[in-house]
Parts: sequence; structure tokens; C-alpha cells
Amino acid sequence: MAAFFVHSVKIDALCNPLPRLMMHSNKDWLTSQQQTQAWRLKLAALAGLVASLALMAQFWLLAQVLGPLILGQEWSLTPIYWLPAALGLRLVAQAIKDHLGNSASRLIRSQIRQQLMQRLSMLGLARAQAGADGAIASQVLEQVDAMDAYFSRYYSQKLLVVLVPVVILILMFWLSPLVASIMLLTAPLIPVFMILVGQRAAKANREQFQALSQLGGQFLDNVRGLGHLLLLSAQPQQQERLAQASEEYRSRTMKVLRQAFLSTSVLELFSSIAIALVALYLGLGLLGELPWAKGQVPVPFTAALFILLITPEFYQPLRQLGSDYHAKAQAEGAAEVIMGLYHCPLPAQGSQELQLSSAPSLSCQNLSLAGGGRLKQLSWQLPAGQKLAILGASGSGKSSLLQCLLGYQTPETGELLINQQSLAQLNLDHWRRQIGWLAQQPDWIAGSLADNLRLAKPQASDSELWQALELVGLASLIQQLPQRLNSQLGDQGQGLSGGQKQRLAIARLLLQDKQLWLLDEPAAHLDPQSRAQIRQLLLDQAAGRTLLYVTHDQDLTGFDWVMILQQGRLAYFGPSAQASQALKELAL
Repeated sequence: MAAFFVHSVKIDALCNPLPRLMMHSNKDWLTSQQQTQAWRLKLAALAGLVASLALMAQFWLLAQVLGPLILGQEWSLTPIYWLPAALGLRLVAQAIKDHLGNSASRLIRSQIRQQLMQRLSMLGLARAQAGADGAIASQVLEQVDAMDAYFSRYYSQKLLVVLVPVVILILMFWLSPLVASIMLLTAPLIPVFMILVGQRAAKANREQFQALSQLGGQFLDNVRGLGHLLLLSAQPQQQERLAQASEEYRSRTMKVLRQAFLSTSVLELFSSIAIALVALYLGLGLLGELPWAKGQVPVPFTAALFILLITPEFYQPLRQLGSDYHAKAQAEGAAEVIMGLYHCPLPAQGSQELQLSSAPSLSCQNLSLAGGGRLKQLSWQLPAGQKLAILGASGSGKSSLLQCLLGYQTPETGELLINQQSLAQLNLDHWRRQIGWLAQQPDWIAGSLADNLRLAKPQASDSELWQALELVGLASLIQQLPQRLNSQLGDQGQGLSGGQKQRLAIARLLLQDKQLWLLDEPAAHLDPQSRAQIRQLLLDQAAGRTLLYVTHDQDLTGFDWVMILQQGRLAYFGPSAQASQALKELAL
């Protein structure tokens, strides 16, 4: 129920337009997110280029100092004076690159989280189609963070892998065309093998994230149901299942690491062979032992020293891209899981605002849900201020009907009318604020009783809270607690019994004072005595309101009308006094 109140509050984030979600691929989606911080990432790449140029200058100055010194020749102090400047420029440029990349990644990930939370808010009760709460939490937290390295490094590294080697190649063609040719021939081997190994890494990452989502969902379910597990002495079986899931996740994680180490080893092997070829050519050249140039020194010692120093830097951007390619594979794996949430269809809505000053009338005309939904060709009318009991076997479409009224499912055909106005024309955020909603298991936050009650009405005074508690018969109990309204509830309302939580949920419902109530089996998991008390309490408090009450209970006392659904179709709709015969015929 808390989730419904949160969905009903209009926040600024919901006013921002969502980006185009249905991308051709996960790569397109990642690119679209990246473009929002493209200027930071391009500046990061420029800073990386400046750092590389400073390093080249540093190596050139170092060669100018060491070359004559090793050969015993006269050397100048001027290069030594410039070395600290080159080193300082490199460190500053590298720091700027890292800062820009990290800040861009942080902003992009924050943006993605905002989009996900916005979408979850718009999905509301229909978020169940995106997976269990534990899996969704994994998507919003761990899997968004898994994109950090991709956003912070990969984009700028793609630019540097082109710019830096090109600059070095130009220098090499000036100093030694043969060395430049060796570099030009060996460089393509690194990205080729990087892609071959990276494709397997991407698949392994996708499997790992799927296993993480499942593990998160299973762990959350175990924590929420810990009391039932202890009651049924089923904790050993659940421990074994959790251990198996953990072992599967460990195995998938090691598979990802194995792919990463394999890729790194391959890249290092090819770059080492290429550097060795350059070193062999320069060494034989300085000794005058080249087969095609006996007794000749094609590259002077100082230039050869500079080439030897700078050659590893030619392959360094390629090796770094190979390492960051795993970040890309990891991000694509995370994106594939997240895109499942993005692809959940959002309900269509209009712009009109309907203010309910009194109990509304409801009607339904040939309503069917899209995609083989449970509701098929429903037509009925409920007068204003009447109480409707909705019965049917599990899966017959009772909850789907309530979700349609809440605007979380869009009809494929037909329409729902509120006071003869189509729901499709209404602004859903405004419409939901007109509805009192109570689910089978209301949502609770870890906080005080007052905090949980004020989810329904944030500005409610203490006297209003006590009045609502008095109506549901909880005031005397709360007054006996040491901290009264400040008494703390745990996650999922721990600290209260099932019946007490339902009464507290009804108190929260009463604080809103809505003219339309939608109740989805609010007493389904209670004992018969508590269920009867809660049911009667709700019927008493619903006086003067329009009420839709989903139930399996065939005691229809207090209801004006009864609807019976069977396999998504309307099997009966009429006065409650005549419903008993229909129940017998349908064997419900």
C-alpha cells in the first residue's frame, strides 16, 4: 500500500520525458545514455591525448640526456630542465582525464537510476512483470554500478586508441619507416583477438547478472519469509537451495574472471612479441648486423633509445582498450537485464482531471485486456455509493480488474467509465490520488507507526492519526506501547500481528478519506475470526463510498451487488440477494 501512495505523489522526476526506450540493441541504449555526457567524455579523451603527448616529450627529453651520456659524448642540461615540466603536465592531464571520466560515469548512472525509478513508479502495481523485488533491486543497484568502468573509461579510450597510435606512427615514419611498418602490421592483431575473446566474455557476463538477479530475489524472499520457514522447520531446505544458488553464482563469476585473464594474457603476448621485434631490429641495427645492411646503423643510438622507450606506449592504448572491452561486455550484460524493465509496457493516459467530491458510479463496456489478458468482454454497471463483492477462482481476473481501474493495465478493447467519463481520458496520477487502495499484503517501511500512517497523508496531525486508530480499534493498544505513535516497525511491518497490520492499513486508508475504495482480498491471510472482524470493519467504514471488494468469502452480507468472474468472463453480475444460486451453479 505504501508503494501505491508513493506512486500517487507527483514528483519532479515524473515530469521529465523518458528517453526513447525501445532501442535496436543494448549497444544503442548504452550509446544513448553516454551521449548525455559526451562533452565530458570528449574532454577526458583530449586530456588523455595531452597526457600521452607529454609522455612522448618526456621520453624524447630522456633520450636526449641518456643517449650522449651512454656514448660518452657531450650533452646539454636543457632537456633536464624541461623534464619536470613534461612530467607535471602529464600528471595534471591524467588527473583531469580521470576526474572527467568518473564524474561523467556518476552522472550517467544517476540518470539511469532516475529513469528506472521513474519507470517503476509509472508501472506501479504492474511492476511484478519486471521480476521479483530482489531482482529489481539488483538491477537498480548492482547492475547499474556494473556500468561504471564502461562509462568512465571505454568511450574516451576508443578515441585515444586511434589518436595516440597515429601520432606515434607519424613519429616512427620520420625516425624509422621499418619500425613504423612493424607497428602497423602487428597492431591489428590485438583488437581482433580482443573482440574474439570479448564476445565470450559478454555472454558470460550476461549469465552472471541473470544469476545475480535470481540470487537477490531468492535471498529477499527468504528474509521476508523467515518466520514462516522457522515455523515450518523448512530452513535446512532453504539453506541448501540458497547454497546451490550461491555456488552457481560463484561458478559464473569465476568463468567471467577466467575470460578476463585469458583476454589480458593474449593481448600482452601479442604486444610483447611486437615490442621484441622492434627491439631486435634496433639492436641488430646498432651492431651493424642487419642482413640487408651489414656494417650500417640505420637508426642512431639516441633515436633508437627514444623508439625503444615509446614503442610500448604505441600498444598501451590497445591493451587498455582490451581491458576496457571487458567493461563494455559487462555493461552490455547488465544492460540486457535492465532492458527487461524498460520494455515493460506503460499504461496509456489522458490529460483530464476528474475530481471526486462524492461517491462515483462505475461502468464497464466490452472490456478485454491486451496480449491474451485474463479479462474478456466484460460489461457491467455499479451505481454510486454501492458495495460490490467480486468473486472467482484464482486467476479468473479479479485483481486484473482492479489494476485496470487503477490504470496499471490498458484495455485492448472496450473502456471503463467513471461517472460516465472514460478512464482513458484521465490523467492517471491525478486519478490514483482519488482512490483508496488496500492490497492483500500492504507495504510497510522500517520506521515508526506515525511514519507508516503518514504515507497516506504526510501532513496529518497526531490527533488525526489517533482518530483513525480509534475507528479501527487500535488506539487502546497503541496507547499501551512505551513510545506510542513513535513505536518502531520493522521491514514488512514486523512487530505487529497479521490482524493488527491489516487494521493499521485500514487506518491508513481512512486517513485519505477517498470516495472510491478498491480492496484486493485484504483479509485473505488471516484466521477466520480476524477475517470476519476486518471484513465487517471495512464494510462499516465504507458507508457512503463506492466499494469494490475482491474476496473468496461467500458470506455476502453487507454487499449490494456481486460479480462472479470465471476464466476472465462475467459469469454473474446482480444483486447480492440473488447471488447464492449462481454460486451453487458455478460450484464456487
